[in-house]
Amino acid sequence: MTLKVAVQMDHVATINPTGDSTFAMMLEAQARGHKLLHYTPDTLALRDNVVTALAAPIEVFDRPKGEHFQLGEETRVDLSTQDVIHMRQDPPFDMNYITITHLLERLHPKTLVVNPPAAVRNAPEKILVTDFPELMPPTLVTRDRAMIHQFRREHTNIIVKPLYGNGGAGVFFLQEGDHNLASLLELFEANYREPFMIQKYLPDVRKGDKRIIIIDGEPVAGLNRIPADGEARSNMHVGGRPELSELTAREREICAAIAPALKERDMIFVGIDVIGDYLTEINVTSPTGIREIKRFGGPDIAVMIWDAIEKRRAS
Repeated sequence: MTLKVAVQMDHVATINPTGDSTFAMMLEAQARGHKLLHYTPDTLALRDNVVTALAAPIEVFDRPKGEHFQLGEETRVDLSTQDVIHMRQDPPFDMNYITITHLLERLHPKTLVVNPPAAVRNAPEKILVTDFPELMPPTLVTRDRAMIHQFRREHTNIIVKPLYGNGGAGVFFLQEGDHNLASLLELFEANYREPFMIQKYLPDVRKGDKRIIIIDGEPVAGLNRIPADGEARSNMHVGGRPELSELTAREREICAAIAPALKERDMIFVGIDVIGDYLTEINVTSPTGIREIKRFGGPDIAVMIWDAIEKRRAS
């Protein structure tokens, strides 16, 4: 089976190929003989109900940054001519992102978009997770200052973060006795129109924030990310130290509990975040971590993703 595959992503020149999950999926697609196109979401257009993008053929190489790709000539391509589109640009999950899902929804499922654009639009990571309050730490979503202060009084140490951020950006840890909450809320109010997410701080984060990769509803690997000294966030780009980690009984219980919701939405590639016994996020936009998992001796998840895609295209 040879597929025509368009990859919607931040420009390939900007990524770090050693740790980029999109790049891993492109390498696997190329190894299978699929024909790859690369385009950035800012080139999307809709005219006469035809969705196009300024796209170029791409060849990828498992080499250091700067040597990892070669692009052909850009042309405007009718995306309905493609068999598969990977929607892999990074958030923020803002109105631009939402608009892009509306455009790609016109193509899916005749052209298979991974993950399905309407499902992604209706399942932002910090909202979908609230469907499972029994799995989460105490959580509040609001702009109401009085409710936030009351929540802080109840739980003392809290995390405050933007509802539609990504990669740990804008995540703050406020300890008991910290007098910066009012100033922080002023900052958030000036920069975000949406409600904020406030959660009870989980001390288990010092042991790691585990990213669990789920393919077609089934957990396939876990990557624990341990925060650097003096850092509350565990994201790898802010110094979190990754290590391969077996799934615990509780983590498998969490995965089993959310699997029906993921399958119902036909989510192929999902990454969830677990701290201790608690689910904190369900990442469906552009999950990461698969290159690190393979590098540390785990499974080749890009292979699993493409097996799932090809199964759908063959049916």
